[in-house]
Amino acid sequence: MAEGSGSAGGASGRGPPCPGAASAFRRWEQLRRRAATPWARGLLAAAAGLGLLYAVLRVPVRLRDGLAAVTMFLSTLTPKFYFALTVTSSFISGLIFVFEWWHFRKYGTSFIEQVSVSHLRPLIGGAESSPPAPAAFSAGESESSRQNMPECKVWRNPLNLFRGAEYSRYMWVTGKEPLTYYDMNLSAQDHQTFFTCDTDALRPSDTAFPVFSTVMQKAWRERNPQARIKAAYQALELNNDCATAYVLLAEEEATTIVDAEKYFKQALKAGEMIYRKSQNCHSQSPQHEAQLRRDTNVLVYVKRRLAMCARKLGRIREAVKMMRDLMKEFPLLSMLNIHENLLEALLELQAYADVQAVLAKYDDISLPKSAAICYTAALLKARAVSERFSPETASRRGLSTAEINAVEAIHRAVEFNPHVPKYLLEMKSLVLPPEHILKRGDSEAVAYAFFHLQHWKRIEGALNLLHCTWEGTFRMIPYPLEKGHLFYPYPSCTETADRELLPTFHEVSVYPQKELPFFIHFTAGLCSFSAMLALLTHQFPELMVIFAKAVLRVLWPVSAPSVLASS
Repeated sequence: MAEGSGSAGGASGRGPPCPGAASAFRRWEQLRRRAATPWARGLLAAAAGLGLLYAVLRVPVRLRDGLAAVTMFLSTLTPKFYFALTVTSSFISGLIFVFEWWHFRKYGTSFIEQVSVSHLRPLIGGAESSPPAPAAFSAGESESSRQNMPECKVWRNPLNLFRGAEYSRYMWVTGKEPLTYYDMNLSAQDHQTFFTCDTDALRPSDTAFPVFSTVMQKAWRERNPQARIKAAYQALELNNDCATAYVLLAEEEATTIVDAEKYFKQALKAGEMIYRKSQNCHSQSPQHEAQLRRDTNVLVYVKRRLAMCARKLGRIREAVKMMRDLMKEFPLLSMLNIHENLLEALLELQAYADVQAVLAKYDDISLPKSAAICYTAALLKARAVSERFSPETASRRGLSTAEINAVEAIHRAVEFNPHVPKYLLEMKSLVLPPEHILKRGDSEAVAYAFFHLQHWKRIEGALNLLHCTWEGTFRMIPYPLEKGHLFYPYPSCTETADRELLPTFHEVSVYPQKELPFFIHFTAGLCSFSAMLALLTHQFPELMVIFAKAVLRVLWPVSAPSVLASS
């Protein structure tokens, strides 16, 4: 009852229906019922088939007409056009090839591949490739394996040169900057860490100390060498016993090793006095302990550089004594690698028994390795057999036990740093070593060979043995470098760090050698092929026209014969 009244009310609200609309609706229903019959469906399918057949027959006719027009246009072109086309193609592909080669040599990647991956792949809907997760974070790996993964850590070069007396003199003579900004910035951070502390202003015994300490803190942060030297003199005006000011002047203002040694002796006198004061009151508070650590760093740095000055000035025994005393006085500072300075000085003295004693202490499985340790151990083993070693004799009778030990030591050293042999064998030119090195990298190889090449040359036959055996190392190392043989797998980040540490005019050694990208081969082939076509077109225009017509006949066998016959 309610529904009937509601619907009636709704109908009365909309008004009477239109008679024309009702008749049109009836006609549409009749047509839909007739179209649903089988004969109507067959008629519609026949019409669609006729339309499709017309399209299939018409499109090839148009395509053949278009191909004929193109063939006619190409057949009317002169040999000069083909010559200009091939020359232009060869020139453009040559430019692309040169740019690709330059980009690969400078950055180690293909520019076209890099652009394709980073820009084009997201546009076409492909997933952007993300670098694979490091093995340390894969499933099934333990926390201990994560801690054992090798890192590309930059270390202070224990044999780094003096800026004013050596690096600056090189720049004055050659006009080339031997140090990179990245390397010098790391040195500035080291100086701020070693020679300053947060509690400098709390030293009560010296009222002027906070003032000149602030001056030296600013000096280590200055980029301009002259500004640093000026700040050092300002600190000395405030307090004549500022050891770090003398250190800065010795490193950067002194133009000879003799002048640098004078400054370091003044720094030693001031540093020992401040160090004794810090020892007397270091237990009073944590702030005084921080000051003692800072004063200890200054004293160790100064003594070490004084020993290096004595080594450079020919007083080698004095340098050895200073280094031994320093290692005995501060045995906990082994991370400074003072033993590498000692090894080089002992090799200069040809005290090989003392060298072996140092190696016995530091060439331990639990201690970090370096090129100096590994290659010095190989040098000592090679010294025992190198004088009588001959590849021909060894191939006939085999290697003796001593020769096997020497070869294994060389293989061990080459696996740790594969860049060193090329510098020792003078297959690559040396540059001044940087102030920081990357272990197992090209920067470490440069630093080692710069100081130790003379020691290898001094032992007769050592370089000959190295030349005959070092390449055999790479047959023992798995490839690709998923695991090492005696050490961790060779890190993949050394190239990037070495390019930051070494000057731009030095060609960085890369291991393992990267294969040339596909686009370098492609552009080189395209350039060569286009140049060959241009030369043939210039020398034999008629024959090249015949060749072009033959190519067209192969590509379009239907339309080409009639067009070529008419031409």
